[in-house]
Amino acid sequence: METHLETISARVNALREWMQRNGLAAYIFPSTDPHASEYVPDYWKVREWISGFNGSAGTAVVTLDAAGLWTDSRYWLAAEEQTAGTPFEVIRCKRNVATAEELLAWIEEHSTDDSKAGDSPLTIGLDAWTNTAEAVDGFETVAAARGFALKTDIEPTAELWTARPSLPDSPIEIQPIEFAGETAQSKMQRVREAIRAQGANATIITQLDDIAWTLNLRGTDVHCTPVFVAYLMLLPDEATLFVNPAKISAEVKRYLNEINVCTAPYEAISDVLKRSRDLRGLRFLVDTATTNRAIYDLVSMIETLENRPNFPDDFYANTIGIARFNAEPVAAPIVEAECPVARMKTLKNEAEIRGMHNAMRKDGVAMVKFLRWLEEAEIGSGAVTEITVDRVLTALRAEQDGFRDISFDTIAGYGAHAAIVHYEATPETDIALEPHGLLLLDSGAQYENGTTDITRTIPLGPLTDDERRDYTLVLKGHLRLAMAVFPDGASGTQLDVLARYAMWHDHKNYGHGTGHGVGSYLSVHEGPHQFRMNWMPAPLHAGMTITIEPGIYIAGSHGCRTENTMLIAEDGEQGWLRMEPLTLCPIDLRPVVPEMMAADEIEYLNSYHAHVREALLPLLTDEADRKWLIEKTQEIIWQ
Repeated sequence: METHLETISARVNALREWMQRNGLAAYIFPSTDPHASEYVPDYWKVREWISGFNGSAGTAVVTLDAAGLWTDSRYWLAAEEQTAGTPFEVIRCKRNVATAEELLAWIEEHSTDDSKAGDSPLTIGLDAWTNTAEAVDGFETVAAARGFALKTDIEPTAELWTARPSLPDSPIEIQPIEFAGETAQSKMQRVREAIRAQGANATIITQLDDIAWTLNLRGTDVHCTPVFVAYLMLLPDEATLFVNPAKISAEVKRYLNEINVCTAPYEAISDVLKRSRDLRGLRFLVDTATTNRAIYDLVSMIETLENRPNFPDDFYANTIGIARFNAEPVAAPIVEAECPVARMKTLKNEAEIRGMHNAMRKDGVAMVKFLRWLEEAEIGSGAVTEITVDRVLTALRAEQDGFRDISFDTIAGYGAHAAIVHYEATPETDIALEPHGLLLLDSGAQYENGTTDITRTIPLGPLTDDERRDYTLVLKGHLRLAMAVFPDGASGTQLDVLARYAMWHDHKNYGHGTGHGVGSYLSVHEGPHQFRMNWMPAPLHAGMTITIEPGIYIAGSHGCRTENTMLIAEDGEQGWLRMEPLTLCPIDLRPVVPEMMAADEIEYLNSYHAHVREALLPLLTDEADRKWLIEKTQEIIWQ
């Protein structure tokens, strides 16, 4: 049987042969799909296919004699483990993603003399369908400055990925109005008004969670995220959903007819944009940060194509981009602006807030049952491993009414594995829990009316002084931010320091963001608002959900993270905000160093635990579960 190393090496060698046949010195593989998704269907996992690294973020680059993988601090250790022995070198990103300048500088440094020979420019390939317009613009600018050529109409996997998965064809479901809280007609009208305010009268919504939210539809095309593969084109008086017809049941078809949305095959969007005379005169709002370059170029060509009636039908079969043929210059029918849906869906309405509370209560019940089970389990016998933890917790969640799926792959890291920020146990890495040290458990679920995300770090026995101190520093960071009062419109970056303040005094930090938005039975990572150290200007408003999840990670030793999902709410006086905890689960106090805790932090913990007890106790029918919850939420009296 071919080993992982042999498989990846064979793919890289085949890619290099393909590159030589096509005159390429390098090829760039992003992590995304045509919809700028964080988590993508298996069909588009081309970066994982070529590199073997399965994290959600990263960029792979292959030249004729080198291969590099860029990823952020969440995945540094995991990427190095998964690519060990392969042709790939892991380059640690200080940001979320590598810049075009960094990637192209590396390509130039690692290109062969043959690639640079002659008068021809060094040519780099990437796929216009899986790179955003903004990303390709960045590459083009840097490439031009360096004298490189960029080729975006070529893609190797159609030829080389012989066992490529099919596009998903799972059925679409209607999200009931009692959970959505607003009709699809109302949402589409709001979107149309927002794009008109920007000087446009049409748009193509490309992000899958934006489409699902707008139409009050859900699907199962993406692992752990209830979305479906599609594009949604909104015109002034009509809308078209480009989607695989096999996904639409008779019920969904009737629903789409009722809300005045017609359908077309997913792949038909190219032909519609190229040939439809009905689109002439429209001005499309295009979000260059989320719309792929291929769609951007097709929209920009609408007027040009219609002005050339004798243009060959097969034009564009292998060519993308307005600069690739000699056409009469016309004004591009594009307004570049942020898609308004992203910010609309961050503001939860009353029904969505009720649903999130409901989902958190169910999740809290599952977490109580799990934590009690873990305390009573035979830790150290070899019977309880990281994978066991995942399976037991998922099974307990699945018992809850309305459970649909987990919201991301469970991170259950024991000991040194907890220092790998986004560690996911596999049969090869799975280890048994021992009666000492810390277990970091980051998990969540999708319920029919809400999405959950929670992290608890759990002591399994005696801890070192360093483990206890780091646990306490993380807890203090969580609490300081959770207690914040701030003006409406403040950004997450302005508040992020609260979570890091205590640990910075100990010369410790973490590379990931402190918090992200959470969808309403949608993506567990929802933006654009965040808590993050680098500048993120998106304002915070009442009705948003956001996590608080600081951490400390000591490679080869341990990791700690404490996370609750919060609801931003008004704080009495108009214009001021605070956060209310949505997550309902006790925070383990056994590792805490009491003398490090401030009085108001203890007061907050007591208040939070009283809230958890009041919310969950009526839902627990097992007397042992009730007794455990009462014990874990009793008032703290630390002298």
